[in-house]
Amino acid sequence: MILIADSGATKTAWRLILPQQHALQARTAGINPYFSSPQAIASELTDVLLPQLQAAGALQVAEQVRQVFFYGTGCGAEENRQLVAKVLQKVFPAAAVHVDTDMLGAARALCGKQPGIACILGTGSHAALFNGEQIEQYAVNLGFWLGDEGSGGHLGKQLITDYLNGDLPKDLHDFFAKRYAITREEVLENAYKKPMPARYMASFSKFLFDHLSHPFVYRMVYNSFCAFLDKRVLKFPDAKKLPLHFTGSVAFYYANVLRRAAADKGLHIQHILEEPVAGLVLYHGTC
Repeated sequence: MILIADSGATKTAWRLILPQQHALQARTAGINPYFSSPQAIASELTDVLLPQLQAAGALQVAEQVRQVFFYGTGCGAEENRQLVAKVLQKVFPAAAVHVDTDMLGAARALCGKQPGIACILGTGSHAALFNGEQIEQYAVNLGFWLGDEGSGGHLGKQLITDYLNGDLPKDLHDFFAKRYAITREEVLENAYKKPMPARYMASFSKFLFDHLSHPFVYRMVYNSFCAFLDKRVLKFPDAKKLPLHFTGSVAFYYANVLRRAAADKGLHIQHILEEPVAGLVLYHGTC
């Protein structure tokens, strides 16, 4: 059995490939070693993941998994990869455990074994130049407060800032106030004192999707995507000559706006996947 995980800031998508190439699905909360302790990760695996797989028919799964491929946010640093790998090894003692970045997972899922530019637009955002085997160059990643253009966190932050500053058009302001009834103090508490502010801000991006036909909202989303393309994608050499791919909920649900922004920049988007995990099943199932 092969267990594959794609873990973002909000959720982790799991696929268990059985010997007959049939795959079982499961979901857990996002696992980020910057925010998740080893105890919390272990609990998520044993209390949430394993019961789902066992309920789907994979009995004694912990003992039978032979390979684990975990791709996750926050796994760029060796120390963090070791932390996650150590927990996975305890839960799946017979498995060879491989831990790498969510960006490599996205690149393998989107590009397969071909060169291209792979991008993630979810709670956060990132991009990388893939040579068909490994990532050749990462885009500069400044994180939620200094970057993450095009992401749900960035869009939510823009929306909340405009709302609190009184910069939303009156109709949007009234719709937002009625739907959320948030206060300045509540926002500041979540932004500066509570963990995972990007996840909090991203939770408001659905409001933008629901009002995408509003010119103000469309322009906000479009400008955020243009900023991502300018600051992250177009700085790669030959960016306009390579296939451009995206994964993540924001890329998927705002695909029409994203494709328009890319076309206006002279870029052609090939694939947009909501989640990379299906592509990773194909990648590792044929390796």
